[in-house]
Amino acid sequence: MRLFLGYILSVSLLVGGCARPHNQPAAASTSAAATFTNPLLPSGADPWTTYHDGYYYYTNTTGHNLTLWKTKSLAELNTAEKKVVWTPPATGPNSRDIWAPELHYLQGKWYLYYSADAGTNQTHRVWVLENSSPDPLQGTWTDRGKIADPANDKWAIDGSVFENNGKLYFIWSGWEGDTNGRQNIYLAPMKNPWALAGPRVLVSTPTYDWERNGDLNSPNDPAHVDVNEGPEVLRHGNKLFLVYSASGCWTDFYALGMLTASANSDLLNPASWSKTATPVFQQSAATKVYAPGHNSFFTSPDGKQNWLLYHANDEPGQGCGRFRSPRMQPFTWRADGTPDFGTPVPTGQVLAQPPAARK
Repeated sequence: MRLFLGYILSVSLLVGGCARPHNQPAAASTSAAATFTNPLLPSGADPWTTYHDGYYYYTNTTGHNLTLWKTKSLAELNTAEKKVVWTPPATGPNSRDIWAPELHYLQGKWYLYYSADAGTNQTHRVWVLENSSPDPLQGTWTDRGKIADPANDKWAIDGSVFENNGKLYFIWSGWEGDTNGRQNIYLAPMKNPWALAGPRVLVSTPTYDWERNGDLNSPNDPAHVDVNEGPEVLRHGNKLFLVYSASGCWTDFYALGMLTASANSDLLNPASWSKTATPVFQQSAATKVYAPGHNSFFTSPDGKQNWLLYHANDEPGQGCGRFRSPRMQPFTWRADGTPDFGTPVPTGQVLAQPPAARK
C-alpha cells in the first residue's frame, strides 16, 4: 500500500533522486572483477526489469513520470542510459501520483503499465501505454487508456501481466468497494494487452497476522489498513508462484508472501491458489535490511541463474519514502520446486554479477 499522504511526501523526496550522476563511480566500480554491491541506485521504489534482445530494461516509481533504463547488466544500473519516456498530462484521471510502472513485451509491441490518479487516492487506477518501436527508449508511446473491470471499476494499483498456456492474465491490488481499509489481490483474463476479457476474481486477501501490520497515525487516512499488493508471477516447472507484498510499506514488517497454483489449473478459480502460511522473504535486523518488498524476477543473460529484484530500507522506521532503494540477489529452488529467496543481503556485501550470455 502506498498511502496518498505518504506518497505526496515520497514524491517530493524522490525527484531527481533516482540515479547517481554519470561522473560518479558505479556501486561496484569493479566491472572487470564482475562484482557489485547493493543498492543498485541510491533511491527507487517498486523496481521492475525485463530482458529483451540482449538488454535489461528497468523502471521504478519516480512519482511524476515514467523513466526507463537500458543496460547490459543491472549491476551497472547507476551508469546506464536512461530516458523519461512519458510525462503525465497537467490534469485528468492519470495526471498525478505515478506509481509502480512495469514494462512488458507482448505480441510484438512494448506496453508500459502504471498506476495513477487525478489527485486523490480514491481515484487511483491502472493505465497502459503502447509502443511498436523495437527499442522502448525510442518511438512513440500511445495511450491505450485505463484497464478496469467495467462491473467493478474500483481503486487499483500495481498492475502486472503474465502469460500461461497461451493466455494473458492481469493481476493487481485493489479495494473490494470504494473505501480504504483493505487491499486484495485480483486476477482477470485479458483479450489483448490493454483490455480485460472478463470480471475480476479475488485470489488473495490479508488473513495472517504478518499480512496485517498497518496501523496509521494520520488524520487523512484510516486508523489501520491491511495490505496485499505488488503481485508478480514466477513459473517453475508446472507450478505458478504469485509472489506479493504484505503489510503496510510504512512498517518495517513489509514482506513477501506467496500463492501457488498448478500451471494447468483453472487460474480464475480461487480454489486453484494456495497461500504459504509464512513470509517467503522478510526484514533482517542481522543484515540491516528492513521492509523488503515490491519485487520482480529476472534471469541472468546466460539463462542459468534466477534473481530477485526488490526495494528495501537500510534502517528501521524509514517507511515509504526516498530511503527505499533497489537491490538484487540470486535465489535457488528447493527440492519440492518452490523458490528459496533466502535472507536479504546487507548493503555493501560484494556479490558476483549475473553470468553473461555466451558469445
